[in-house]
Amino acid sequence: MNLKLMAGSLLLLGTLVSCNEKKVAEKPVVETEQSFDYSVDQFADIKILRYQIPGFDELTLKEKKLVYFLTQAGLAGRDIIWDQNYRHNLTIREALENVYTHFEGDKTSEDWKAFEVYMKRVWFSNGIHHHYSNDKIMPEFSADYLNFLLAETDTELKGEAFEVIFNDKDSKKVTKKKGVDIVASSAVNFYDPSITDAEVEAFYKTAYKGPKGMPIEAGLNSKLVKENGKLVEKVWKSGGLYGEAIDEVIKWLEKAQGVAENEKQANALGLLIEYYTTGSLDTWDKYCIEWVTSTSGNIDWINGFIEVYNDPKGYRGSYESIVQIKDFEMSRQMAVLSENAQWFEDNAPLLPEHKKDKVVGVSYKTVNVAGEAGDASPSTPIGVNLPNNNWIRQQHGSKSVSLGNIINAYNHAGGTGRLKEFAHDAEEIELEVKYGEIADKLHTALHEVIGHASGKINQGIGQPKETLKNYASTIEEGRADLIGLYYLMDPKLQELGLVDDWEKLGKAAYDGYIRNGLMTQLIRINLGDDIEEDHMVNRQWVSAWAFEKGKADNVIEKITREGKTYFNINDYKKLRELFGQLLQETQRMKSEGDFKAAQDLVEGYGVKVDQEVHAEVLERNSQFKSAPYSGFVNPVLVTEVNADGEITDVKVTQPENFESQMLEYAKNFSFLTTRNAEAVN
Repeated sequence: MNLKLMAGSLLLLGTLVSCNEKKVAEKPVVETEQSFDYSVDQFADIKILRYQIPGFDELTLKEKKLVYFLTQAGLAGRDIIWDQNYRHNLTIREALENVYTHFEGDKTSEDWKAFEVYMKRVWFSNGIHHHYSNDKIMPEFSADYLNFLLAETDTELKGEAFEVIFNDKDSKKVTKKKGVDIVASSAVNFYDPSITDAEVEAFYKTAYKGPKGMPIEAGLNSKLVKENGKLVEKVWKSGGLYGEAIDEVIKWLEKAQGVAENEKQANALGLLIEYYTTGSLDTWDKYCIEWVTSTSGNIDWINGFIEVYNDPKGYRGSYESIVQIKDFEMSRQMAVLSENAQWFEDNAPLLPEHKKDKVVGVSYKTVNVAGEAGDASPSTPIGVNLPNNNWIRQQHGSKSVSLGNIINAYNHAGGTGRLKEFAHDAEEIELEVKYGEIADKLHTALHEVIGHASGKINQGIGQPKETLKNYASTIEEGRADLIGLYYLMDPKLQELGLVDDWEKLGKAAYDGYIRNGLMTQLIRINLGDDIEEDHMVNRQWVSAWAFEKGKADNVIEKITREGKTYFNINDYKKLRELFGQLLQETQRMKSEGDFKAAQDLVEGYGVKVDQEVHAEVLERNSQFKSAPYSGFVNPVLVTEVNADGEITDVKVTQPENFESQMLEYAKNFSFLTTRNAEAVN
């Protein structure tokens, strides 16, 4: 489980970011501390940033090799996420990139500028659907102009792959709306287009679910297709679907295994290789156990088909990779949460029967990212808690990481413009400026370390994807948010030495969450649209429920001043009690598998938007030119070799801009396309 979209809340306070010159770099730029520029580019609703890798130069050569091999393994599977996101994405990307690199006509026209923006938006989203809203990205140039570009560059793109760029077909990558066939209505390439929600339900009622008490994550690494009228899983593995790319992933993982820091690490990599080779989800569980209990060493990784947010049914995992270097000082400071996990569980406002008697193996680290790929790039999480399989978490524990250098880059790229516009008063602004950053970090840590690890499912109750269905992800993310919110205003944090004033930090956290949940996150959607992305939905249902339930006591007050709306918290103690009540109820829903209660909560509070407030927020936000979404180019790891071809060092460099990195990836990591490697030279 990840906090990929929580990152956006950090950026809602941002100001204008300057755009770099948009030209392809021939050579990367070596980074230095003194001259580091976090900003790369800005287009449409996207801001591109860079991040540094603190501590990389202090690694041993063996550790540097391990990082390099793991990043190459991640990038080798890059094409997979493109095809998972939509069946025509790879064909479209290949054609557009050929046009982009070979068109020699007028590049000053508005049509060409619109094409450049569309190309970048498609790159950023790993496909033609928006990375956050899931809406299809509509180009601001005509079909005739694209046909002209295709002809000028001798590029072929025809049939449905061409037409879908401009028509209204497959308009939503993922939909979880009530009252529609969520499988048939979603364009994501996890199911044949002819398959329905009911057919998926029926298939998994009888599918293999693993040993008793140790269920596998059924459907995690396969596409469900129809053959001769019957549903069949096509497994993503060597020799199977995506085999060409997976073989490249395996090649680099084998190199990584050869330079593992210890035997436990090597064993985990060996099981990951076996899983990619066989496609066995029983092996995946063995790998997850070995990985989650491998806690020594300076290097760690996330690699596989993991998060299920992109599947409307919550079965199939999107490909992702994150390579991590331990941040020793921050990890020491924050390990106190892991060490006190049982205290947090014992004192949580959950029903006694829903609490864990013993919280097992929750490890927490602040890490510095060395490279990302797949669903984690260019749009990245800021915190991750894995594995996702509940029985493994209960019996063997979980790993929680906060991506320290990513959060640092966000903070360096931000500002206070939107804060001053949407905060109710000077005190709220002062609290946010002084405590907002540490509140965000602690909320991320509490969400991942305590939140996702807390609570237990009642005996005999199925997994949330089976019981809560399309509401499982947003309920889980909201439940983890509520754990964080409840404890952000607890003197225990000051007792543990994590804060210097728990009350002021808690107030800053509550102000920011309510302000974002009820107002500022609305800048991310179009007027008239419902909220659909799971994390945005959970932030609204948490905030809206608390607002409504606190009305009698005026806990949160809606204030209109000079035609502008503000939400002011009058009673922080009472708000904490409300968060506790909602936490208890969401845990009950998960523990008991109460679909109806989950549906009522999400549909009643999380989806629909107050249109007057939304229109006002968009108008007030129009003065700010900084884009609401951000993502990253990756640092480039460059090897130095001796006469025998042996790696003697690995250096960190930075791409000059976004498009140079995307074209470099297209050249070196296109294993599922028909691309000629010379096509992008």
